[in-house]
Amino acid sequence: MSFDPDAVETIAFDSYGTLVDVSAVAEALSDHLEEHDPDLVAKLWRERSLTYAMVGNAIGEYDAFYGMNRHALRYALETVGAGVGEDEREAILSTYHELPVFDDVRDGLERLRELGYDCYVVSNGNEGMLESMVDHADLETLLAGTISADEVERFKPVPDLYRHAADRIGTPVEAIAFVAAGWWDVPGAINAGMQGVWINRQGTRWGPYETDPDLTIERIPELVDELEAA
Repeated sequence: MSFDPDAVETIAFDSYGTLVDVSAVAEALSDHLEEHDPDLVAKLWRERSLTYAMVGNAIGEYDAFYGMNRHALRYALETVGAGVGEDEREAILSTYHELPVFDDVRDGLERLRELGYDCYVVSNGNEGMLESMVDHADLETLLAGTISADEVERFKPVPDLYRHAADRIGTPVEAIAFVAAGWWDVPGAINAGMQGVWINRQGTRWGPYETDPDLTIERIPELVDELEAA
């Protein structure tokens, strides 16, 4: 399926890895690791956190994402044999409240707003995380709202959160273009009925899935160009 800009009424974005850079946690990790690779630990941390979310969906258990992130960080540190105490782990974990925004985000959101599109965040992050993300990145005036997994106690990529977001927004699910960097997140949105826009920030591979993204971009202004041209 190809992208249909004429069908788009609202834009929804994932948060972590899409609007803000989760790889920046490596800098905080480096302050506490002397003999271990902070980039490796950051990767283990992120992958384990996502795995916990998907397993939670499968077995019907829910824990707010910040708490799962805490468990995932401890797993990553212990996996590499890093002796980091609880207070230090909490300091590292808190960097999720201050992640840097990608440099194309503000310009892209401003242009989307000028075109008349309301922009939302639909995230596995819990409500406190999203509040701090929006505040630190100074995105409050550019976003119409945020929708958290807390509201349905289910994580993406199951369809519940995407469809709940459509209900909250008040836009038919098929009229929402969902933008995410996650190779697992975009298929979830497509499965729920949205148009899926994959912002491939890390140069990763898609799939293998039978369904391709409706649109693949590297930066948000590319999406704006598609909508302007329609």
